[in-house]
Amino acid sequence: MMAGRRALGKICSGSSLGRRATLRFVTFSLVARSADGRLHGVVVASRFLAAGALVPAAEAEVGAIATQAHVNLAYRPQGLALLRTGVGAAGVVAGLVAADDERDHRQLGVVGATGPGACWTGPACRAWAGGQAGDGWTAQGNILAGPHVIDEVRDGWLGGSTLPFPERLLAALRAGDEAGGDRRGRQSAGLLVVKRGGGYAGTGDTLVDLRVDDHPDPVAELGRLLTAHTRLFSRPDPATLLDLTGALAAEVAGLLTALGHPADPVAPQEALFAWAGLENLEERLVPGRIDPIVLDQLRQAIPHVPAPRAAGFLPAD
Repeated sequence: MMAGRRALGKICSGSSLGRRATLRFVTFSLVARSADGRLHGVVVASRFLAAGALVPAAEAEVGAIATQAHVNLAYRPQGLALLRTGVGAAGVVAGLVAADDERDHRQLGVVGATGPGACWTGPACRAWAGGQAGDGWTAQGNILAGPHVIDEVRDGWLGGSTLPFPERLLAALRAGDEAGGDRRGRQSAGLLVVKRGGGYAGTGDTLVDLRVDDHPDPVAELGRLLTAHTRLFSRPDPATLLDLTGALAAEVAGLLTALGHPADPVAPQEALFAWAGLENLEERLVPGRIDPIVLDQLRQAIPHVPAPRAAGFLPAD
């Protein structure tokens, strides 16, 4: 911990936290960590263009940060650097704002690899402004319809423990949005989730990075994008995979052939992989088997191609 304290004094000193690195943000956000500590994320909504481009920052198995109100972009790299050294969320918040002459205008939320989240709302932030924090999460906002917005974000998060982590973050944001959100209206939203090796093809740590920069209903649009992202890029559940044999293999081959990918009715895998790659479904491919989501997409692509009947069965009268 002493090493962390020395880093705190070093990283937070200097002029990098001054006025030149600031933009006015009015927004509400949630910063959170999964129960197993493997995922960190930030979800945000605002009556501001492209809030998702500036508010969130996260590093896998290190922590996540939201900087808003009179936003200080330097908080993001400096806060993550502090978390990396072992400084807790409360220490990061205290160190960043102590070194910042404009602290009264800042709002900040931080969650580390372990322990409770922490937040800061400067006394000059416009009403209503405030935040709440608990074990592995913090919710904060300014220029809100009232304190009940943060109450709803909190309850949405705590009540969503059975949801996948990105969907849980979105559910909490949706609860705040439905409670009134930013009292000036809606414009943008963003969702950032990190997990070690969770990125595309396992080559990075960014599991989800979605933004709605300018939209009349940005939270709903963010939900649509997350649904599409899950369909295209989530790895399949092994328990749901189907063996690509027999009648199913013949059906898949027929569909692929109709789509211009001639396939062996006994072993259609090569043609299936070629088609799925063109449809951006490669993350859901498993040799010798087929993901039901891939199968559904294939069937929808050629709805007029009938599935063959299994041998020995006649159509019902």
